[in-house]
Parts: sequence; C-alpha cells; structure tokens
Amino acid sequence: MNEALKELLDLLDLEQIELDIYRGRSPKERIQRVFGGQVAAQALVAAGRTVPGDRNVHSLHAYFIRPGDPAIPIVYNVERVRDGRSFTTRRVVAVQHGKAIFTMSASFHVTEKGVEHQAAAMPQVPAPEELPTFQERMREVLGDAPQWKEWLSRPRPVDARYVTPLTWEAHRDPELRGAETNVWFRYDTDLPDDPLLHVVLAAYASDFTLVDTVLLTHGLAWGASNVSGASLDHAMWFHRPFRVDDWMLYAQESPWSGAARGLARGQMFTHSGELAVSVVQEAMIRVLEP
Repeated sequence: MNEALKELLDLLDLEQIELDIYRGRSPKERIQRVFGGQVAAQALVAAGRTVPGDRNVHSLHAYFIRPGDPAIPIVYNVERVRDGRSFTTRRVVAVQHGKAIFTMSASFHVTEKGVEHQAAAMPQVPAPEELPTFQERMREVLGDAPQWKEWLSRPRPVDARYVTPLTWEAHRDPELRGAETNVWFRYDTDLPDDPLLHVVLAAYASDFTLVDTVLLTHGLAWGASNVSGASLDHAMWFHRPFRVDDWMLYAQESPWSGAARGLARGQMFTHSGELAVSVVQEAMIRVLEP
C-alpha cells in the first residue's frame, strides 16, 4: 500500500466529537480548496456510522456550496431524517468557519430480492493491463517540464488508466475532442470486506475525471486554457456490491454544456461488465477573457 492510499484511509477515519457529529481533516498540501471527492467521501462515512450494519447505501445527492479550506478541519453534522423498516435516510452538513460548505442526503436500504435488468453494456475497451499508468501517460503528454515534475512524481491513492484522450491532448489536437471519457481505476491493495468502505472510495474516485469530460468536448484543459471550474452538485446510485480493489471501468459522457455550466454522466462497471454505480454531476465551467 503506497503512502497516498494510507493517508486517504486515515482521512476517512473520522473523529467522533459528539453524538452524530464528526470531524475530518484534509491532506497537508498547498492547494487552494479541498477536493470535492474527499468531502463527499467523508460525509458518506459520517452518515454510514449512524446506520445499522444490515443497510447499505444505495444513493446520495450532494451540493457543493462553498470552497473547502484545507488548512482547518471539517465538521460533519448528521441528521437522522428517517429510520424505516427497509430504508434509512440521513442528511449531512459539512461546516467550516461557521458556514455550510457541503450538504448531502444519503439513503440506505436493507438487502432485498427483486426483478433485475441492465440496459447499459460496458464499452469494449483495452484491458487495463495493456494501458500505461497515469504517470506514464502524463509524462508522454506533458514531457519533463519542471513545473510538472513534483506533481507527476507524487504517489496517488488510485491507479487510473486512461483509454480515451486526456484534456491536454484534445487541447493541442482538435481531432481528439470528444464527449466521452473511459478510465479504468482501482485501489492497488487488498481492502477489508467492508461494503461502506468500497462505496466511499468509489465516491472519492468519481470526482476525479467527470468534469474533464465537459472540457474534452471543447478542447479545454486545466492549466492550459483560460478556464476555471468547480463542482456544483453530485449524485450517485449504487446498484450492486462491488470492490474497488479490483479494476472498474468508469465510462463518462457529457450530454450538455451552456450558461457557464456543464453536465456529465458516468457509469462504473465491474471488471466482468456488471453496472455497479451511476453518477451525474453538474459543474461551473467559465472560460475567462485573456
């Protein structure tokens, strides 16, 4: 297990400071705001700790309200909205500097049998073992420029293998623009048999590349284009048990952008092709005047 994954798992081990109140911290990095996937993952941990163990999360709906400050802890207040016979509902508010920075509603469900179907088929793509690592791919795209050296060399908690072009490539070559992004990902270690942990880590990974799908359509790239953005809301549905220490394919598309916003949808498939998670996110996308 690399140091980045150890740090992430430590970040997800929230401190309980009162009944239904938890405290989380951020990595010690010089960044301007907290990564949205981290806040969503920590909020889901807080909600899950107030729910009986026989109920698994099946959906979450979240809003990013203010940028998170990585220099101070985040307090997560959990409201027990409903405890029913089959479903449990929780609302979480993340607070910094006395103000809400994030809200989330999550629903948990006991395991039941029901009719089954899957309309979506997993895209036919190369196996992850046939693809370069994220660092190898980025070095091909960015080269050995000094400003990228530290960023490329740092360990990452998630092993991501891109099937489709990166935004930097589409920025340079208009023929590579497209509205779809396919990425294999996994956490490269044996994780405990805790369903909530695997769901939480999927939520963390879900925010890495989704907005990039909007940029890819227009040939925009962070740091290479005069563009700024931020996640506005995020919704996930968890359809079946899965493990994020095995490869999952994250198939993403952007059906629309306009009015300084962009919409992106994603589907996470298990290595065997089962649809495990559906994701939808809207983000602010602004192209600034030079």
